[in-house]
Amino acid sequence: MKKLAVTVFIILFPVALCHAKTVFHSASDPDIFYQGRVVKDGGKVSLDWSNTTVTVRFYGTFLEMDCHDSGTCYFNVWIDRKMSPVQDAVISTENGGRFTLASGLKKGEHSVTLQKRSEGENGCLTIDGFTTDGNLLKASDPFIRHIEFIGDSYTCGYGTEGADRDQPFRASEENCNLAYASITGRYFDAGIRTICHSGRGIIRNYGDGDPGRTMVERYPYVLDEGCKGMKWNAVEDGFKPDIVVIYLGTNDFSCGKQPAIGPWCEAYSNLLRQVRENYGVQVPILCVASKADILMGEYVRTAAERSGVANVHWTDIQTDAHDDTGDLGSSYHPNYKGQRKVACCIIPYISTLARWEMPFKTIE
Repeated sequence: MKKLAVTVFIILFPVALCHAKTVFHSASDPDIFYQGRVVKDGGKVSLDWSNTTVTVRFYGTFLEMDCHDSGTCYFNVWIDRKMSPVQDAVISTENGGRFTLASGLKKGEHSVTLQKRSEGENGCLTIDGFTTDGNLLKASDPFIRHIEFIGDSYTCGYGTEGADRDQPFRASEENCNLAYASITGRYFDAGIRTICHSGRGIIRNYGDGDPGRTMVERYPYVLDEGCKGMKWNAVEDGFKPDIVVIYLGTNDFSCGKQPAIGPWCEAYSNLLRQVRENYGVQVPILCVASKADILMGEYVRTAAERSGVANVHWTDIQTDAHDDTGDLGSSYHPNYKGQRKVACCIIPYISTLARWEMPFKTIE
C-alpha cells in the first residue's frame, strides 16, 4: 500500500520566542545561498521572481527569519532534505515580521531551503536576516547543471494545485515546484531559474491587458515588479546556464486575437538577442510553442530563423500533449499531471541540445 504524502499549509504569524545564545545573521551573509535574481542592499536581500530559492545551513536547533513583504508571498519549505515534489510546509509571509522556519531540531547541522512559489505581482519579499542558536555553515550551489526558463503562467505553475479547471485562481494554490520547469530540473538534477509572469507575452499580454510590460521588457531586470528599476547583469551575477528554454506566446494569441507576424518576430528576436548577449553563443536556446494556437509554431520558427541569432532551436507542443479535463487545475491551466506531460515533451530536446543523457528514472 502506498503511503500518502501530506502537504501542510501553514500561515505563519510573527513570533517572539526566547532562545539561549541566539545569533542574528544578516540576509546578505556570504554563507547563505540564493538561487535566482536578488537585490542585496545594506545587509538585506529582496526577491520577487517565482522559483527563487534561499538555502541556509546552520548548527543549532532552530531557525527564524526576519522579513517584510510588500504583499503576500508564499514559499515552499524543506528542512534537512533535497527539494522534491513534496515539501515539509507551505508558508505565507503576509505583513512580514519574525517567522519560525524550523524548531525543536536535534542540536547539530541542519539546512532549510525556501522556494518562492508565488509571483512578483503577489509580493516582493525583503529578508532582513536569520536567527539561530549557533553559527551559520557554508551553503553552496548543489547543482553542476543549470537551466534558465523564460515563460508565462505555465512556467509559474499558475493553478497547479487547483481542484479542477472551473475553479477560480487562488495565489495560495500556485506552485512553481509542480510546473514543467521544476519537473525538468529535478529530472536532470539541474538547478533552475525561472523568469516568468502570468498573462505576459512577446508583444501582447493576455487580452491586451497592461500593454507595454511584456516578458521581453521584463526580462532585463533584477526584480519582476521592479522592472523599471535595476538592470540585471549576468557577469556580475556570475550565472551562466547550460541551456535556456523560452516558452512564450500563448498570451499573444489569447482571446481569439492574432498578432502581426512582423512585429511579433522582431520582439521575439529582441529577446533572443538579450539572452545571447547574457550568455554567449555556446549556450543553446530552445524556443517552445504551446498548443494554444495552431499558428504559434510557425511564428516561433519564423522568429528563430529571422533573428539571425546562432544556436537557436525550436519545437512545438501539439494539442493532444495533455487533455483539457483531468490534466487541468484552476482557470484551465495544467495541474501537476498536465505539467508532467509538458515536461515530457521538452526533456528529449534538452537532452540532445545540452548533451545530457536521459536517465531511466521517474519524471516527478
